[in-house]
Amino acid sequence: MESVALLKAIIDNAIDGIITIDERGIIESINPSATKLFQYTPDEVIGKNISMLMPPPDRDRHDEYIHRYQRTGVPHIIGIGREVTGLRKDGTRFPFRLGVSEVQYSGRKIYTGFIHDLSREKEAEARLVEYAGQLEQQVEERTQSLKNSVLALERAKEEVSESLEKEKELSQLKSRFVSMASHEFRTPLSSIQLSAVLIEKYAQQFNNPNIEKHIGKIKNSVNHLTTILNDFLSLEKLEAGKVEPQYTTFDIVKFAEEITEEMQMIAKQNQNIIYQHTGISSVVTLDQSLLKNCVINLIGNAIKYSGENTFIEFSSEITENSLIILIKDNGIGIPEADQTHLFEPFFRAHNTGSIPGTGLGLNIVTRYAGLMNGQIHFESKVNQGTSFTISFPI
Repeated sequence: MESVALLKAIIDNAIDGIITIDERGIIESINPSATKLFQYTPDEVIGKNISMLMPPPDRDRHDEYIHRYQRTGVPHIIGIGREVTGLRKDGTRFPFRLGVSEVQYSGRKIYTGFIHDLSREKEAEARLVEYAGQLEQQVEERTQSLKNSVLALERAKEEVSESLEKEKELSQLKSRFVSMASHEFRTPLSSIQLSAVLIEKYAQQFNNPNIEKHIGKIKNSVNHLTTILNDFLSLEKLEAGKVEPQYTTFDIVKFAEEITEEMQMIAKQNQNIIYQHTGISSVVTLDQSLLKNCVINLIGNAIKYSGENTFIEFSSEITENSLIILIKDNGIGIPEADQTHLFEPFFRAHNTGSIPGTGLGLNIVTRYAGLMNGQIHFESKVNQGTSFTISFPI
């Protein structure tokens, strides 16, 4: 009895499914693993033909397999083992390895089937085949891409000399055009500016606000066009590598106060530029022209993107190792999504609206600062203002 109980415990706890049938193919027993695989209860299958667990065409041929074996003694599955397909109760199919053994018991034959589920193995094989196919396709695509690249490289090599020559000619043409355009535009712009000043002087006796308003528009337009020309000319010189820092020693406080006075004249109504300096010294050695361009550009932006009745902070500080210049406003700020592109040429933040600008200023500032080994940093929040800091090593 103990051996029978032990055998039953082993069968009931076996990982693989175990099913026994008689000579007619009728199921006599099924263990829990097999019921779980086929989704039937023991009562639903015991006493039924084993073919109920097979999909066509094996279902229709199973009895024939048994009869042929009994008649000829040639096994189809018995003692051999093979991969077959099982049919679950819900109609789905799954692959498994079937091993069948024949047992003589009490004067009759009993066939025992051992069922090892292959679903995971087959899925892994399918994924492996798929991956191999994808890899083969990728290799083929990469190989073809490499061939195309080699051909393109050969063609490019043939064209490179001609392209370089054309590029050189275009660069020279661009430089001549920018210089000529700058010169040709400056002359009429200067005349327009002078005429506007004279008209303003002669119109004072009429005390007509409309005249003053339109003269102001003319001056602003001239200043805007002049700024655009200066930006393009500066960019062209930077691209051509024509800008080299000319270092001189000067007083940063006097330098900054002159810029403050100059920029205060173009500030909006009740906009005030507040300058202060800290540090035990005020003498620095830098390129005054490049530094002035940087500071004027940043203060100009602070004026442009801030409203009336606001303060613009402008400060300089000399520490033991560096000169630090700070320009801070309370303007519209820079959206966070735009901040990574801020120093790219021709880029303008999405909230600038109709405020005029070329998108070149900050690119020029960072490049001028870089020529003097300076670094530029900024902090900004929408509608809370922006602060720019330029630091130069001493």
